[in-house]
Amino acid sequence: MRYSFFPGCTLSTTGIEYGKSLRFVNKTIGLELLEIPDWNCCGATAGHTTSNELGVALPARNIALCEKAGLGLPIAVACAACFFRMCYANHTLRSSQQEREKFSRIIEMQVEGSLDVVSILDVYSKEDAVGAIKQAVKYPLGGLRVACYYGCLLVREPEITGSDSAENPGQMEEIVKLSGCDPVEWAFKTECCGGAHHIDLPHMAKPMTRRILQNARANGAQAIVTACPLCLMNLDMRQGEVNKAYGENFDIPIFFITELLALSMGADVKSAGVSTHFHPAAKLAQDALAGRVV
Repeated sequence: MRYSFFPGCTLSTTGIEYGKSLRFVNKTIGLELLEIPDWNCCGATAGHTTSNELGVALPARNIALCEKAGLGLPIAVACAACFFRMCYANHTLRSSQQEREKFSRIIEMQVEGSLDVVSILDVYSKEDAVGAIKQAVKYPLGGLRVACYYGCLLVREPEITGSDSAENPGQMEEIVKLSGCDPVEWAFKTECCGGAHHIDLPHMAKPMTRRILQNARANGAQAIVTACPLCLMNLDMRQGEVNKAYGENFDIPIFFITELLALSMGADVKSAGVSTHFHPAAKLAQDALAGRVV
C-alpha cells in the first residue's frame, strides 16, 4: 500500500494529534505515504479567498511536483480542507487544456492533473487497508458510541471530491466500526461547524457549533469523530465557550478518526495524541479500552 502524500500545514502544528496518530496507524498496518518533496501550503483558507487563481496555483504546484516525481501514485491527503483545495485544483486542471497551460505558466512548471487525489478515508476504505486494519486491531473500543462528522469539505461537491453522497456518506462509519466503535445515526454529519468564522462572525458561528453538539448528544453519541483539523479544533476548543454562552453542559470529547484506530491498535493515549486535547478526551478513551462505556 503506497501513495504520494500531501501532509499540509496542520499535522505538525494545530493538528499534531492527527499527525501522531496517523503515523502510528500507517506504520502498524504497513501503509507507506511518500511525502511530496518541497510541498507548499494548499491555500486553505487565506489563499483561495484572496484570489481564485492563487487558490488553484498553490495546490497545482503540489500536484505538479508529484507528477514530476514520476511515481504514478494517487495523492493521499489527511486534512479535509487540504483535500478539498487539492481536489478543486485537480478538477480545474482537468477541465481544459487552456486551464492546464494557464496554471503551468503561473507556477512555472508543467502540470497536467494526471493523478487522482484521495482522502485518508478513501485510503482506509480500500480492501487491502480494511484487511490490514482488521488484523491490527487488538483492543476494540468497547462499543463506544460516536457521531461521525464529515463537515462541509470532505464530501462537497461530489463532482469535485468524488464522494458518493454529499448528504449521507458512510465511509467513516465503516472505518470506525473496525476499531470497535458504534456509529450513531444523526442529522448533522455534513453540516458546517462554523470553524472558519469564530473570529470574524462569532455571533453566527457559535449557534452552528452548538447545533452540532446538540444533535450528537440527542442521538446518544458519547464522542464525535472527524477527519478535519479545523473541525476538531473548533468543536474541541470552543465547547467551553458554547457552554458558557448558552448555559449548556456539553461534555463530548472530539477525536480524530486516526486516534480511535491507533488506540484500538495498542497506542496509549499519549502516543495517540489524545492527552493534548482542549476538552478532556483521555478518560473516555481509557474507559472504552477497558470496556467501561455504557
